[in-house]
Amino acid sequence: MIDCLMKYIFSFLLLFCLQFIKAQQEIYLWTDGKVPYSTGINLTDKVVNERQEIVGKASMYVYMPSAEMFDGSAVLICPGGGYGRQAIYKEGHDIAKAFNMMGVAAFVLKYRLPQAENVKKDQSYKVPLQDAQRALKMIRSKAGEWKIGEDKIGIAGFSAGGHLAASAGTLSRNDWSKIGDPVDTFSCRPDFMVLLYPVISADQQVTHSGSFRNLLGANTSDDLLYLFSCEKQVTSETPPTILILADDDKGVISENSIVFYQALNKHRVPAAMHIFSKGGHGFGIPKKGEAAVWPQLVRDWLQVTLKK
Repeated sequence: MIDCLMKYIFSFLLLFCLQFIKAQQEIYLWTDGKVPYSTGINLTDKVVNERQEIVGKASMYVYMPSAEMFDGSAVLICPGGGYGRQAIYKEGHDIAKAFNMMGVAAFVLKYRLPQAENVKKDQSYKVPLQDAQRALKMIRSKAGEWKIGEDKIGIAGFSAGGHLAASAGTLSRNDWSKIGDPVDTFSCRPDFMVLLYPVISADQQVTHSGSFRNLLGANTSDDLLYLFSCEKQVTSETPPTILILADDDKGVISENSIVFYQALNKHRVPAAMHIFSKGGHGFGIPKKGEAAVWPQLVRDWLQVTLKK
């Protein structure tokens, strides 16, 4: 009873404090002239109803917690949006503030969209993962400056952003982010994964077809469908993972998380999964309901996981 009460108190304080936390800076991931798969077309960022509809330049927003709360860990946050847009506030900035309240440094990834005009179409499926890999390397390259433990840098993702995060965790052997500068030398493998209602599988019985169509195109090969089915790419080297979802999710069905958890378990990767009975899809940080406690669950899991 006391533990349950503390979780709800944490949730209340979190919602109260979200309005006061701001990003300290925005860091662009690529230098001009070295943007992989760029068409050279300059686009201007466009946000409509708190959704990033157009991404001009890939970047990450930096949220550092207070020195008193900071535990030396960090997380890169990938908002969802079906690889066609990004819920940059609900599943980005708000989530960064929540991690700051846990004492975790947070970085909101604004990744390029594969079907956008500024991305070449021949291998556009590589672009979101390139951006995530580059961001993870950049965080590691500045770990000393930011006082972040180089082995405490994870990734979090929501919906299609969960697929991007899971891809970063299972496909780090495919480093597509090298451009010939010092940042290349750092690892792009996250040390942990936090996945909320993630898209995972290309299996026709499970998949969220819109996300895979935006990522891979309408007519893609079986090889690419297999490569981006994250549950099929799990190995013993996959980072520890926590999955959060709702049983009544009609947008991305729960089997996505379940098959990923089973793959993690098969390969003896430390994993946890919490399935709420209600919450639907895209709940972000709910103001009420059983899913509102998920930040506390993640906080408790991180405290255990990062001590190992």
